Amino acid sequence: MITTPDWVQDAIFYQIFPDRFAKSARVAKPANLEAWDAKPTTYGFKGGDLLGVAERLDYLQELGVDAIYFTPVFQSPANHRYHTHDYYRVDPLLGGDAAFRELLEAAHRRGMRVVIDGVFNHTGRGFYQFNHILENGAASPYVDWFYIKGYPLHAYEGKPLNYEAWWGIPALPKLNTTTPAVREFLFGVAEHWIRRGIDGWRLDVPGEINDDAFWQEFRRRVKAINPHAYIVGEIWHEAQRWLKGDQFDAVMNYQFTRACVGFFARPCDENLVAAAGYAPAPALDASGFAYAINHLLGLYDPAINRAQLNLLDSHDTARFLSMARNDRDALKLATLFQMTYVGAPSIYYGDEIGVAGGRDPDCRRAFPWDAPDTWDHDLLRFFKACIALRRRCEALRAGEFQFVYAVGQAVAFLRKLGRQRVIVALNAGNAPVNLDIVIHGHYDLPDGATLVCELSTQQAKLPVTAANGLLRVHLDKREGAVFQAL
Repeated sequence: MITTPDWVQDAIFYQIFPDRFAKSARVAKPANLEAWDAKPTTYGFKGGDLLGVAERLDYLQELGVDAIYFTPVFQSPANHRYHTHDYYRVDPLLGGDAAFRELLEAAHRRGMRVVIDGVFNHTGRGFYQFNHILENGAASPYVDWFYIKGYPLHAYEGKPLNYEAWWGIPALPKLNTTTPAVREFLFGVAEHWIRRGIDGWRLDVPGEINDDAFWQEFRRRVKAINPHAYIVGEIWHEAQRWLKGDQFDAVMNYQFTRACVGFFARPCDENLVAAAGYAPAPALDASGFAYAINHLLGLYDPAINRAQLNLLDSHDTARFLSMARNDRDALKLATLFQMTYVGAPSIYYGDEIGVAGGRDPDCRRAFPWDAPDTWDHDLLRFFKACIALRRRCEALRAGEFQFVYAVGQAVAFLRKLGRQRVIVALNAGNAPVNLDIVIHGHYDLPDGATLVCELSTQQAKLPVTAANGLLRVHLDKREGAVFQAL
């Protein structure tokens, strides 16, 4: 029997890129920082830190968030911190170990979970064992920690690489995870931070460690300490290999994202979509979208589906709003689907106030705390309403899922749990539509059943009543609505 952490299906995640979310006056800053509101650059630092996040937990709770996924927080020379130098030390620019401990304790007091990024396929050039090889060459006792092809290492000279590195990037030497000492080191890191109280690991490019036994042991070590810890891998494609119950609990559900881009974000910015890794991402009509979602649900065990991390964008993609050519209705429709679908919704920081951004590094803009006049406050209210609806309606978190209508550019689906019946209707088209939904007996919606509108992307709607075996729902163009049976 496959098991995943029960808390995940009830969670609302918020992804934070620490250098860009918030900064605190309690963390000393170096001199050479980019202006907070300036366009981000590949190498520049803006000075966001973990105490800044701790000081914004009220905002996150008011939004409805109860789980945070952080991109890497360990000591690293990169603003994104995927070039790890020390896996046992939180980066001093983020406030160090003390700031992380304060944040973790503050989050847990509020009932919020914290998941951090584990970069276990590669390190940075400043990682101790790699630096040891740089200094000592073939005499270093750590030569079997990496894939070394010659000496001295060409780590900085611009010469052809003589060691393996992720995507051939000299700054990211690839660890040799077949070496027992490397495996034990990484398992020890995983255990250490679980013991420190984190609630799970997001695994960076885990498919690059092409070894089921490694991830099976990783899971055993983590779950032995905290059986409820969440293990989610960054796999962009179908992921059956890792989702059999013996490795990951879930993956970042980029296949979900791809379907949402194809259906809601049309016409889209094809260049940004391609840069985000979704090419080809063909335009989908309602039947194509329903097929894509049903196919995705059919890939995995129901327990896995309930734990999937469903995102619309991330630090590795353009913002959904930008891919949709700044179409707010597209973002609202996609968000409404995300918040009423199976699995755990994940919001990329700033999406809720309309932060835009193209390809990396533009998608990593700083959160505009000091410029609330630039926020899309209507969008923020909508995000809060969607999250509140998901929280008060258990069927949206744990209920069965079934499409009941898919014609043209409009879909409707049923979520049901116990006596709760919820129908979500979405019109991605540019003309009003009437959805005549056939009410079969197993929906438990007989003639005379009335459903009230819980939420609409545009305006309040009147209740709808089943009659003559049909439930008729009228939607304006680019409108979505949620109806619940009385």
